[in-house]
Amino acid sequence: MLNINNHLVIMAGGIGSRFWPMSTVERPKQFIDVLGVGKSLLQLTYQRFAEICPSENIWIVTNRRYADLVKEQLPEVEDSHVLMEPCRRNTAPCIAYVSWRIKAQNPKANVVVTPSDHIVTDEKEFKRIIRLCMKFTAESDAIVTLGMKPNRPETGYGYIKADLTMSSLRQREIFRVDKFKEKPDYETAKRYIQENDYFWNAGIFIWSVSTIVNAFRVYQPAISKIFEKLLPHYNTPDEQALIDQVYPSCESISVDYAIMEKAEEIFVCPADFGWSDLGTWGSLQMHSKRDLYGNTLIGEHIDLYDCHNCIVHTLEEKRVVVQGLDNYIIAEKDDTLLICRLDEEQRIRQFSDEK
Repeated sequence: MLNINNHLVIMAGGIGSRFWPMSTVERPKQFIDVLGVGKSLLQLTYQRFAEICPSENIWIVTNRRYADLVKEQLPEVEDSHVLMEPCRRNTAPCIAYVSWRIKAQNPKANVVVTPSDHIVTDEKEFKRIIRLCMKFTAESDAIVTLGMKPNRPETGYGYIKADLTMSSLRQREIFRVDKFKEKPDYETAKRYIQENDYFWNAGIFIWSVSTIVNAFRVYQPAISKIFEKLLPHYNTPDEQALIDQVYPSCESISVDYAIMEKAEEIFVCPADFGWSDLGTWGSLQMHSKRDLYGNTLIGEHIDLYDCHNCIVHTLEEKRVVVQGLDNYIIAEKDDTLLICRLDEEQRIRQFSDEK
């Protein structure tokens, strides 16, 4: 049976348009079928937790403009559990809001917070790690973050340095955090890999609701006062109007800066379950099946000839025939077709943002 105190928070308010032309500001990457499996990244995230958290304990925090998309893709989630941010204020206010909201309903709640737009290839191991961490936080005042075992000197992720000299007495797979590190340059990232005690920061957190609320009270009193005052109004007709009124006054700050780098009882669980935040077309190719020539084909009716190391993403009903390309992206959506070199996708992203 599912633990009735287990709650899931999915943060789905980002504007991720990195997979242009598929993703746009109007329909960010969490709402699209990036992998060509018939489900969006948001739906896949929800699905991963089906055996961990009861459906009535699942919360989605999103920007107001995406609320209808959330409800369209996840009709199983109660409307009252789709929390709407009136403006973007980074992850700390987002997490504070939903934490007080959950606390008002269940002060004994044990919560896992996850982004909506990541992928996991080993779901069995993922579920094992999440259960292990939730058991740990249910029995302690600890805050746990997941640390992904790095397989390359990645400069696009923040890192967590773990104290691996001694594991937690309660759980041998969980260790204290030594330091959080910002995104490094390439040489620093290579050193991190060699030292073996650095892990990618996946932005997945586990804590009891009482622990995180108390952490906000201690380390972010201004933010905590805003949401504490609303306790009588949560789950009432007044809630949204009051959130719209007070939310813009919150400091725009990440939960890493606001809480994680300041709190004392911070732990990391090193894990390896095929994780990626899918920040680029290149990262999608890295985590997708490739043919003998290094090509990734997502969609039907695709034929390649003399092509190498290309990624083709064409889910709409068209036949695609490509000849003689090496290291290219080919993607279509509606009336837009993208053909560009993989190593030039940063420039294309800037172009799409301007549009």
